[in-house]
Amino acid sequence: MTLNSNIKFLRKKKGLTQESLAEALGISRSKLAGYELNITPPLDTLVRIAEYFSISLDILIKENLGSYTEYKLRELLETDQFLRGRKLRILATTVDEQGRELIEVVSQRAKASYLAGFSDPEFISELPKFSLPFLPMDKKHRVFQVDGDSMLPILDGAWIVCEYVEDWTAIKDGERYVIVTEQDGVTFKIAYNRIKTEQKLLLCSANPIYPPFEVEASQIREVWKYRLAMS
Repeated sequence: MTLNSNIKFLRKKKGLTQESLAEALGISRSKLAGYELNITPPLDTLVRIAEYFSISLDILIKENLGSYTEYKLRELLETDQFLRGRKLRILATTVDEQGRELIEVVSQRAKASYLAGFSDPEFISELPKFSLPFLPMDKKHRVFQVDGDSMLPILDGAWIVCEYVEDWTAIKDGERYVIVTEQDGVTFKIAYNRIKTEQKLLLCSANPIYPPFEVEASQIREVWKYRLAMS
């Protein structure tokens, strides 16, 4: 079974004995031996194994990792980690005097420079900023100004509060997101997630006169989930 062989493959690739990996996972060596042979681990153990090796459950369960060349394996794992936010992405932010994160405002005018400056702390620090005490303090938020009529009933010029999305595989079908891409800059659309299967997002407008289009994950720079609109 692919899952069992993957557990053994990853353990050996990391240079671990069954005893050392079992200890790290909080299970017995005999249980781990069974998982490497033909026993399917319970879900909580699967999650711990995936987290320990920094891979997704999809890859752990479905891919035959031992069949990959070293280059292809590294490419697969690095892509998976990047899409899920495990590899470093720079998110520039600002804080107040108490160290609490502020909400930066990206106007229609600032959108033109945002693609080049989104990871530049100096650029972000120069944006207007404020705070909203009712928003969760453990999430990062940013305000974007809507441009155009593609997302009616949210009108051109409206302000939308969005929450930073670290794990792109968690983007939910049919929900609204601000997607920052290399090609289109800052775009507000309804997203359909094809990241896991095709490494793409399908982006649709609420206004049917605008056709849907696909964006490659490699073109994405930031994702922000729509939370509320302010006129």
